[in-house]
Order: sequence, then structure tokens, then C-alpha cells
Amino acid sequence: MNEIASVFALWFIYVLSRCHQHADSLFSTSSGFTNYRGMLNLCGILLALSMGRVALENIIKYGILIDPIQWLQVFLSHPYSWPSVCIVISLNIFIFCSFYIECLLSKGSLSESSGSYLHIINLSVEVTLPAALVLHIHPNPCFSSPALGICVIVFLKLISYVQVNRWCRLHLARGKARSKRLRRTSLSSDRLENKNCSEAIPAQKLTQYPNNLNLEDLFYFLFAPTLCYQLNFPRSVRIRKRFLLKRLIEMVFLSGLMLALIQQWIIPIVQNSTILLQRADLGRILERLLKLAVPNLFIWVAFFYWFFHSCLNTSAELLQFGDRVFYRDWWNAENVSTFWQNWNIPVHKWASRHVYKPMLGAGFSNMQASVSVFLISAFFHEYLVSIPLQMFRLWAFSAMLMQVPLAMFSAKYFSGQVGNIIMWLSLIIGQPVAILMYYHDYYVQHVLT
Repeated sequence: MNEIASVFALWFIYVLSRCHQHADSLFSTSSGFTNYRGMLNLCGILLALSMGRVALENIIKYGILIDPIQWLQVFLSHPYSWPSVCIVISLNIFIFCSFYIECLLSKGSLSESSGSYLHIINLSVEVTLPAALVLHIHPNPCFSSPALGICVIVFLKLISYVQVNRWCRLHLARGKARSKRLRRTSLSSDRLENKNCSEAIPAQKLTQYPNNLNLEDLFYFLFAPTLCYQLNFPRSVRIRKRFLLKRLIEMVFLSGLMLALIQQWIIPIVQNSTILLQRADLGRILERLLKLAVPNLFIWVAFFYWFFHSCLNTSAELLQFGDRVFYRDWWNAENVSTFWQNWNIPVHKWASRHVYKPMLGAGFSNMQASVSVFLISAFFHEYLVSIPLQMFRLWAFSAMLMQVPLAMFSAKYFSGQVGNIIMWLSLIIGQPVAILMYYHDYYVQHVLT
């Protein structure tokens, strides 16, 4: 017994004295440790304190500049801003023209070539006439830019509407056998699209071409939160009132917050940068740029949530539109290309469906199709900025085209965390540079002269 007790005592002493084992430090990647929640909380606190200090400094320097009545006065005191509303209303002319042309094509009263020419003329006038009116009448940019944005949305929607109806006619022209197989494929496709939706459309209610050619169907598509037309959209059975109320509250709150931040934070910084830009004081310009980057990014993120989550979900809920994927996790994008694919899903789907894939089918390379998509995006970015401001500097156009080499460079040489950092830096620095450039040119052209 004494020997057993001695062995047990020695074993117990050995166990107690053994306090080291092979292990890596927690900050080493080989350790496998990933729970840095406390560090993230610290970064969040430091960011909040830093922004609070800058906000307090702004209030001490400029006082309270927030004035909600001022935005209403801008509209009421400038009657020349009202033509922007007339431009939006006049879009119905082009909508009805597209609808009437499609009706004639479905009945065989118009040839495909003649219909294509008429559509090209109609859509070209739809996107150029409002721009010409803005350049001639000179309405307030705060109202003309959203009006032109609605013109661009209608333009893209009508292109999709025309192309999808044309595809349907081409399929029907291939004979009854092909048509039957198309209907089975369409039915399977609709069920596949609705497999994650418990309130799918019953099969007997599926619309077939040309029964979709009615004004109710067209205007539903025009108000729906999508740019891609299809004969049968996924639909929900009821409107969730609590969900809708939350989105409406978010829209009102974020709208007021963004306008307040623009008045209190953005406008003073931009106005004080004009003299520095004229003097080419690079050090002070860089300081203003970094000072503008924080509120600009905050407003941009708030605008993203306001538009892509609150506004589009409100529209979808009211119209019982089932597809709510308006964005993906762009904040985790490891390169610029992935960001552009994920942050604006309606535009990405439209570009892929009506530009990228048709170009690949026509024999163009991936690079040519991708550059074409960026060229179209760059054109409309410049369209929405230069025309309302009555000047053409191509800053927005150049910024969009620069995304092509940046995307290629970051995808080839960087990935993971580094690629995500490059993506964020392009957003944080790129937008303030464009804002300062446009404001400086606008000030020189319209204020000094």
C-alpha cells in the first residue's frame, strides 16, 4: 500500500508540475483562434469617439446649420425647378409608344425590322429629350438629377420589356413543338425561382405571350423594384403591415438624417475647400479630402440602406413582389469586380442579361463584354451628374472606367483581407475626390463667372 501511495504521489506531483505544452500565440494564424469580438468592439468605440469629436468640432466651429425648412424653400422659391416634374410625367408618352409597338408586333401588323427601328427611335428620344430640356431650361440640379435618374430607370426597363417580348416571339415562331417545350421550361423555371418562397404562383395562373401585353402588366413592371422584365414575377399572397411600417419609418428617419448631415457636415467642408483647390495647396487639400471622407462614407452607407433595403422593400411589399434580393454582401467583397456584382443586384442582373451574355453569345470576349458594361455604366453616371450641373468634366465617367484596371489589378495580385481593404479604400477616397472636383468646377463656372 505504501508503494502504491508513493507512485500515486509521484504521479500527482508530475501532473501538477506539468504546466507547459506545445501551442501557438493567439495572434498567430496557425493557432486557429478567430474570436476577436472584443477587439472589434474596441474599434467600434474608438470610431464612435473619433466621429463624435469631429462632429462636436464641426458644431463648435459652424454652429447648428440643420434647417429642414430650407429644403422645402429651395423647391418653392425656385419655380424653374418644377419642369423636372413635367419631365417625369412626360415619360408616359414613350411608355405608351413602346406598348403600342409591341401590340402591333404581336399581331403581325409590323415587321420585326420596322419594330426595331421604331423602338430605337422611341428609346433614343426618351433618354435624350429630357437631357436637352434640362440643358435648355436649367432647373435646379437637386430636382433635375433625380428626374433624369427616373428617365434612365424607365429607359432600362423598356429595353428589357422590348427584348423579352422579342424573345417570346422568336420562340413562338419555331413551331408548336418548340412552344410546348418552352412552356414546360418556363413553368419549371418559375417553380425554381419560387422554391424559397412559400407563396408561389399557382401553375394555372401563369401568363403566356402575348397575353402579357396589357397596360396593367406593363405598369406593374415599371413600378416593381427590378429592371428585368419577365412574364411571371414571383408574388406573395399578402402585405405584411408590420414589415411595411418598419421600412416606412426607416425611410423617413434616414432621409432626415442624410439631409441633416449634408447641411451640417458636407456643405461647410466643400465650401471651405474652394480656395484651397484654386491655390493648389496639396497638403491642405489632402486634409480636406480626408475630413470629407468620413461623413461622405457615412451618408453613402445610409443612402445604400435607405434605397436598397427600405425603399425597394417598401415598393416590393406594396406590389407583393417576391424577389427581395436587391443586394448581396458587397461589404465582404475581396476585389472591386465582386463589389460591383453584389452591391446593386437589379443593375447587375440587367447588365448581365441584356449586355454581357448577349455579347458573349455574339462572339465577343469576356473582357470586351465587361468593358462594355462599364462603359454603359460610366455614361449614365456622367449623364446624371454633368447634365444637371450644366458642365461636362467627365470626372464620373473617368472614375467608372478606372474601375476596370483597378478590378483587374486587385483580382490578380490581391485577395482576401488585402483585396477587401483595397475595395474599401476606393470607396472612401474616390467619392470625396469626385465631389471636390465637381464642386470646384461648378463654383468656377457658375459662381465666379
